[in-house]
Amino acid sequence: MLSVHGRKPVRKYVEPVANAMLRAGLTPNVVTIAGTAISVLLTVVLIPTGHLVAAAILIGLFAAFDMVDGTMARLRGGGTAFGATLDASCDRITDGALFGAIAMWLVYVADAGPAHVAACLVVLVLSQVISYIKARGEAGGLKIVGGLVERPERLIIALVGLGLEGFGVPHAVEAAIWILVVGSAFTVVQRLKYAHQDPKANVVLPPPPGA
Repeated sequence: MLSVHGRKPVRKYVEPVANAMLRAGLTPNVVTIAGTAISVLLTVVLIPTGHLVAAAILIGLFAAFDMVDGTMARLRGGGTAFGATLDASCDRITDGALFGAIAMWLVYVADAGPAHVAACLVVLVLSQVISYIKARGEAGGLKIVGGLVERPERLIIALVGLGLEGFGVPHAVEAAIWILVVGSAFTVVQRLKYAHQDPKANVVLPPPPGA
């Protein structure tokens, strides 16, 4: 939902940062790669070692680069097909690192039960599926916009859970994970429904090359 409705309110904060980076000679793709690398590094270092408050704050800060690079591309007159592919691929990497690191924390630090660890892995998989449905549907000409739990909601819920746990709220991470299990499963069904109801849903596609 936030990816559709949340961009306009924060635009006035993001655009000055994007303009400054463009003036510094940076490109959107460089910002995408740098933001991803730093986010992954913070994730795999801070979360498994139990530095949850620092992880929540810093990962949230660098996750904001996901908006900066797109704004930079828009201010330059538009993005490229490669830039969009790079951005989406880097998002999948950071999502995988985040929930993989949370799973490690659950196992090695929190000594959580198998059900909580399994739920975290389910969220990891569903996060990829939610994005894939949109990408594959749009590649086939379908319009799939929105959903209950998209990437911004997923990050906010996960990072709030980490931060609360770091401040001493017991089982905040587990609660966040189970909220994401339910919300993500609903979003998968929701997006498949959008695809099924699209006017182009039953258009016959040509066979792939070599078939």
